Amino acid sequence: MDASTFQTVFLVFFGLSVALQLYLSWRQSRAVAAHRPRVPTDFAATVSLEEHRKAADYTLAKQRLARYDMVFQAALLLLFTLGGGLNVLAAAAQDFSGSPLTQGVVLIVLFLLVNMVLSLPFTVYRTFKLEAAFGFNRTTAATFIADQVKGLLLALLIGVPLLYVVLYLMAAMGNNWWLYVWCVWVAFSLAMMWIFPTWIAPLFNRFQPLADDDLRLKIENLLQRTGFHSKGVFVMDGSKRSGHGNAYFTGLGRNKRIVFFDTLLNTLNHDETEAVLAHELGHFRHRHIVQQMVLNFALGLGLLWVLGQLLPQPAFYQGLGVVFPSHAMALLLFFLVLPVFVFVLSPLPSIISRRNEYQADRFAAQYAAADQLISALTKLYRDNAATLVSDGWYSRFYDSHPDARARISALKKASGSL
Repeated sequence: MDASTFQTVFLVFFGLSVALQLYLSWRQSRAVAAHRPRVPTDFAATVSLEEHRKAADYTLAKQRLARYDMVFQAALLLLFTLGGGLNVLAAAAQDFSGSPLTQGVVLIVLFLLVNMVLSLPFTVYRTFKLEAAFGFNRTTAATFIADQVKGLLLALLIGVPLLYVVLYLMAAMGNNWWLYVWCVWVAFSLAMMWIFPTWIAPLFNRFQPLADDDLRLKIENLLQRTGFHSKGVFVMDGSKRSGHGNAYFTGLGRNKRIVFFDTLLNTLNHDETEAVLAHELGHFRHRHIVQQMVLNFALGLGLLWVLGQLLPQPAFYQGLGVVFPSHAMALLLFFLVLPVFVFVLSPLPSIISRRNEYQADRFAAQYAAADQLISALTKLYRDNAATLVSDGWYSRFYDSHPDARARISALKKASGSL
């Protein structure tokens, strides 16, 4: 394939990807707006019309911002590739150092910094305008700036050495470099999962052992019944940044932690919290986390192999407007344009994720009360202003969790109330 053909293929996929994303967003907005005047029947007794309309308005506002962001990111992609932006950064990297290895690291770091700065207005607007307008933002300017600085320093501290290793392997290991890079990536990913709970997460949030004795006993009993072991149950100060509630597991092996947002515990009673935890335990019992890791590692191996085939092809660089080919440029260029070609496949991981959510719900219904999980989910939908209605096609592409109505209906069947 010559450069002209490759560029044509890229532009076709680029246009289709952007058009499809905008179309799906429009469909979601239309569906949410159409159902705004009335609460869905399954939630009529638990969600007020005012709360339902707030969720609809919140979703519509997020979709409007998302469409602007889509167009902006699309323009940035063209600017960096066919517009010559990557060439400018590559020239600056060459001026910075005479070492090809250091030039590659500098190129990627410069790209990430420029992209972060250019995208910052959307982050600021989302946090201090959109989230604040609906009563969710609790982030102060000082906290926001501190988060950005800490995130940047952490990325440089961890990312720069990793980039040096990856680019060295790409240059030194011949045609099979992609296999060596994949091994490094797998080891790095596992190491990050191990150290994240105790070393990285506390840099951004405060974690305290669960102080509620009654709830802790309830949780310990659930863990014993399900055969789950963890390093402890912690409460995170999620209210420091947002009014949204959540719970999650983190860590690897016996270094796993159960984490509740303080906002979640302020919303749910003990039985509801137990049911939410039982759902999360369902993911571990059914090995969803391991399955996702294996799938990600397999996909990563395949993508690195594809990059290995493209790396020596001049058309790959020329077709995307690049005049400074290098290992770093190939790595950057590949993962920059990859979403354009694979967005159409987005329903596949979404299907797997939604199937896993149903399976975890059924597990929760066995080890906790299904009606308590229904109650907890309803409160979370309401308090997080999550839309109770989604467009079918939008959901197929984007939603990792089932539609609210379908999920509640499945839980009612599991509990025998239908």
